[in-house]
Amino acid sequence: MQQQFGIKNPSTDLASLGLTQPTIYWNLPAAELIERALILGECKLTDTGAVTVDTGKFTGRSPEDRFIVKDHKTADSVDWGKVNIPFDPQKFDLLYDKVLAYLNQQPEVFVQEAYACADPQYRLSLRLIAEKPWEALFANNMFIRLQQNELHTFTADWQILAAPGFLANPAEDGTRQNNFAILNFTRQTIIIGGTGYTGEIKKGIFSVLNFLLPHEHGVLSMHCSANVGKNGDTALFFGLSGTGKTTLSADPDRALIGDDEHGWSENTVFNFEGGCYAKTIDLSAEREPQIYEAIKHGALLENVRFYPNTRTVDYTDKSVTENTRVSYPIHFIDNIMDNSMGNVPQNIFFLTCDAFGVLPPITRLTAEQAMYHFISGYTAKVAGTEAGVIEPQSTFSACFGRVFLPLHPATYAQMLGNKLKNSNISVWLINTGWSGGAYGVGSRMKLRYTRAMITAALNNQLTHVHYEVDPIFGFNMPTSCPNVPTEILNPRNTWADKNAYDKQAEKLAGLFTHNFKQFADKASQEILSAAPKMPALT
Repeated sequence: MQQQFGIKNPSTDLASLGLTQPTIYWNLPAAELIERALILGECKLTDTGAVTVDTGKFTGRSPEDRFIVKDHKTADSVDWGKVNIPFDPQKFDLLYDKVLAYLNQQPEVFVQEAYACADPQYRLSLRLIAEKPWEALFANNMFIRLQQNELHTFTADWQILAAPGFLANPAEDGTRQNNFAILNFTRQTIIIGGTGYTGEIKKGIFSVLNFLLPHEHGVLSMHCSANVGKNGDTALFFGLSGTGKTTLSADPDRALIGDDEHGWSENTVFNFEGGCYAKTIDLSAEREPQIYEAIKHGALLENVRFYPNTRTVDYTDKSVTENTRVSYPIHFIDNIMDNSMGNVPQNIFFLTCDAFGVLPPITRLTAEQAMYHFISGYTAKVAGTEAGVIEPQSTFSACFGRVFLPLHPATYAQMLGNKLKNSNISVWLINTGWSGGAYGVGSRMKLRYTRAMITAALNNQLTHVHYEVDPIFGFNMPTSCPNVPTEILNPRNTWADKNAYDKQAEKLAGLFTHNFKQFADKASQEILSAAPKMPALT
């Protein structure tokens, strides 16, 4: 067994778990993890100095194989169902022992220790015990790295065992199939097996924080990006994939707190992470310069391919997956908040890409509307390549991150509502999708217009303009905005066929109403009052 990087008696620590056989590489810096991965032939070097790995069968998370142990700590608090699938405590103990035995059979194991939560008051200490060096590199990139003087005294609150080579026996182990990710809040342990997709590590800890922070500390956990203006004003950007969350929060005039996961306490907004995990499909220096420049030595690319006979990544290549990714430490991005913290927000933006062409490009929400649309978490996807699919497809993900929420979505929405009451916080719904018609008829909202609307909101330039009310959704739509054509601010005005718009708006209202039925029993009357005024579709 090998001691690495100045940790006091690391072998004793892991021996207490029963891990006694492998060589232990303990808290290696990024350069040594990369070197080890290259020696083992598990990564390839790119021409920018970054390395790339194939994650195997799984190139994304597997939500149906993510479980939470149901015991005295979680039985009455977790929102059980298709998202939070219960797992038997005894089955967990047996499977944990199997994973540990599997790791004991490996020639070497990689341990990485780190923190989650930039605010010291809520900091969670983590230990990853990983089969692969690139999993440890991912943890080093994504979580908050330890200082040298912390290495000797560090103790872990939570432990993650990651063994992509271990396959469960569903009939014996209680899993759905060979792969799994299981959270145990009593043992403060996550076990991951049968999958090399590193996002399971990141989102496992996010799910933990989504339980602990609201349930035990009264802190609102959020799936959003955040930045800070030169005057110290914080803005939050919520949005599902493809809505522009990363792009619109990357602002040369504002410092980035983080791009994905945050907490909102009484006095601060703080990043959960110490890095970024960005999509790279169709990445270019022109479209996403900050991400593009961050792909250098220390960054870990996943499931990408090179141009033939080169080490240059072809970011347009979708042959493995469209979910190509890169992880890197947040300091690889210029213009960041050094402590990854900001003040409580002054502006909140809900981003949606409405392919139905119905929602306005910007609207100011009441507190009740904010809670309703927060629970709804709406966006729409364009028609795909499947035969016969010619219309946009609606997507609802509660709180813009339903699959990571152990508690009922109404819990998070009510926390948001409480923060909005008696405050001057402005909440805006931004449609980055279609105008003048649905996908295939209308056109995508120009990025420069969206940026101009967000800038106007941040600069308080929409405070005293005239607003008109949408009759179906009740939205307050500004009738003017600097550097934005007036005619696009009311979506109905952009449609040549007004009757067609009305029918489309009624259809979308019905989709909202139908989706919200699953939350109605636990939603307050004030939230229910913000629903669209059209009946659900039959």
